[in-house]
Amino acid sequence: MVKKNKKNAKRLNQNRDRFSLFLYTAKFEKAGLVEGRAEDTKEKTQKEGILMEGKRITQKSLKEYEIFLIQEEKSRATVEKYMRELQILSTFLGGAKISEQKILEYRERLIQSYQPKTVNAKLSAVNSYLEYTGCQTCTVKLLKIQRQAFIDEERELSEQEYRRLLMAARNRPNLRLYYVILTICGTGIRVGELKFITVEALKCGRVQIHLKGKDRTILLPKKLKKKLRTYVNNQGIQSGPIFQTRTGKPLDRSNICHEMKAICEAAGVDKTKVFPHNLRHLFARCFYAVEKNLALRQHQNI
Repeated sequence: MVKKNKKNAKRLNQNRDRFSLFLYTAKFEKAGLVEGRAEDTKEKTQKEGILMEGKRITQKSLKEYEIFLIQEEKSRATVEKYMRELQILSTFLGGAKISEQKILEYRERLIQSYQPKTVNAKLSAVNSYLEYTGCQTCTVKLLKIQRQAFIDEERELSEQEYRRLLMAARNRPNLRLYYVILTICGTGIRVGELKFITVEALKCGRVQIHLKGKDRTILLPKKLKKKLRTYVNNQGIQSGPIFQTRTGKPLDRSNICHEMKAICEAAGVDKTKVFPHNLRHLFARCFYAVEKNLALRQHQNI
């Protein structure tokens, strides 16, 4: 009798544990914190045939889509951009139901206000959301853009302009921007990759970048390493990203763009030319010129 009671008690405890685990999992699934939650939601939406055609954009569907983007390892900037574009679409719809006709009207509105590349970027966010919610029939085609085989010289930053920007940045009380410009133009690194330039990377002379599922290594030039060591020592940065905000967070694109625009007048450089990606263009042109000269010399020595 005692053994039987013990067995029943054990079984009761097991059932209680299973039920507790069920409640615990359900709680985190509701918050979107369980692995595979976004995919499960997407599959459930499509299996049940709950298409967004004839439905309205809801805060619940937006939140679930945001969780899906995060689980897909999209960057923070991408998630914020996509969610911002969907809020704009929601405002355009004004509570109206989603339909292919409405999305086509939205595309026309975008065409009237933005450049083709910007239109396509906005439509990509919209199409992604519609596909996630099972409404593939409402997606619209992107605009066809002929790829330019040439560079718009009016928007390219010259070496003289680059040097003037450097001088203007160096004359500021905070030298952080000066070293940021040096680093981007000295390595060709993307502005979103600056967070990988850490004190640890500076010590070994190479930067290991892991972003969007891709890995690549960037070597730091000798002169740049020397300058960055000086900056790190003066700022008292012991570890982590070299370029930080006052709160210790890595600099983002908006911080850098804002600071670069602020020195344009002092540098005497057109603001339309001054943005981080243009520094990469300058690096590429200079690198190509050096490589071409080396190839020419090698050819002459044969």
